[in-house]
Amino acid sequence: MSTRTLSSKDDPVIESRDDLIRPMQKGEKPASQWRIGTEHEKFVYAKNDFHAPSYDEPGGIRDILMAMTEFGWSPVEENGPDGKRNVIAMSGPDGTVSLEPAGQLELSGAPLVNIHQTCAETGRHLTQVKAIGEKFGIGFIGAGMWPDKTRAELPMMPKGRYGIMSNYMPKVGNLGLDMMLRTCTIQVNLDYQSEADMAQKFRVGLALQPLATALFANSPFTEGKPNGFLSFRSHIWSDTDPDRTGMLPFVFEDGFGYERYVDYMLDVPMYFVFRDGKYIDAAGQSFRDFLRGELPALPGELPTASDWQDHLSTAFPEVRLKSFLEMRGADGGPWNRICALPALWVGLLYDQTALDAAWDLVKDWDMAGREMLRDSVPKLGLKAPIPGGGTLQDIAGEVLKIARSGLAARGELNSVGDDETGFLAPLQDIVASGRTPAEVCLDHYYKDWDEDVTGLYALKSF
Repeated sequence: MSTRTLSSKDDPVIESRDDLIRPMQKGEKPASQWRIGTEHEKFVYAKNDFHAPSYDEPGGIRDILMAMTEFGWSPVEENGPDGKRNVIAMSGPDGTVSLEPAGQLELSGAPLVNIHQTCAETGRHLTQVKAIGEKFGIGFIGAGMWPDKTRAELPMMPKGRYGIMSNYMPKVGNLGLDMMLRTCTIQVNLDYQSEADMAQKFRVGLALQPLATALFANSPFTEGKPNGFLSFRSHIWSDTDPDRTGMLPFVFEDGFGYERYVDYMLDVPMYFVFRDGKYIDAAGQSFRDFLRGELPALPGELPTASDWQDHLSTAFPEVRLKSFLEMRGADGGPWNRICALPALWVGLLYDQTALDAAWDLVKDWDMAGREMLRDSVPKLGLKAPIPGGGTLQDIAGEVLKIARSGLAARGELNSVGDDETGFLAPLQDIVASGRTPAEVCLDHYYKDWDEDVTGLYALKSF
């Protein structure tokens, strides 16, 4: 989740609807300036007993973050409710390492030119955290959900927005706290050159997001037992908060663009306002009221550009628009799948021929079929039915072929002359076998681990 590092002082006040559209318009870039931003989360555990470290314990999350100063990272602090300054992130040349609600660590990577750079960035980060882990007896797992932890066994990190969210979540859904405390994801952020380009990429991204969910499905256990899902992380989003999640049917309507997304965001209830280094609880209140100076949490005040940017980060649809597009459907996973997710989406979206081919594949799907696919994929994975008949397995190979052609057309080579297509190999293996990572884990659970999920720590640790 986003880390707020700047004060809202001196922000321009929002004066018109144009100010609400401006962040999206500013995101427009010529293709030569498109970049790739990859985010990936991992679970942190103590090797001696597998517990999730708290923030303050010796060798805990704060110590892990501060140890990153040895690698050139700088702490980002926030005022806690008790007035204490807490380290909530680390900033460095490879982006930001942020603190997720239960101590999951997320690298929000720098905007990079190609996936060779993305994979190098990922490698540097994992080398650093593994070295820190050796120092403190800490391990890191790449998975979509804690395989064994109850909510009660997990700490809450001292970050202001998390307290507000954890109080609000149970009022609007049954699984929001699980989303916060027990899940990890991989995400890729991509650019667009115009409003029309954004709309086409948004539509393709939404329609094919269930395929990404299936290919990366990696959360089949809850509290030590199979949960009946392949991606329980994906299922969690279906019962988190209906006001800010889902497949966004309006994106597929004629005329969709920035203005329609602004209308959607104005209807998403607020979480907070950030003032003087602190988060003010505005959960459930209306940004439309804020624009009129009638926000109950800050009566008489008008929102600033930073307030709007904060609000844009509090919706969680399958694809999210800010000044770039975020692909949000994948479970957390191991190193090679961290590189595979940007390869999939860059291949599909950053070459116009590939983008058109991907759209041709899904443009005739109706909304009911898209929703059915989204609802069924957490349980069924590649066996989930697609609109018009057949399953995801039936189109997965064609989608990867399109992505591969898009990557080949980019011609981004590393120092030995390899292009980016090799990063799709883990996904091609999954499609060839027809078995998701979750199904492989379940095989181990029954055949190799004597139905004990602690075997997953060895399998999934970095």
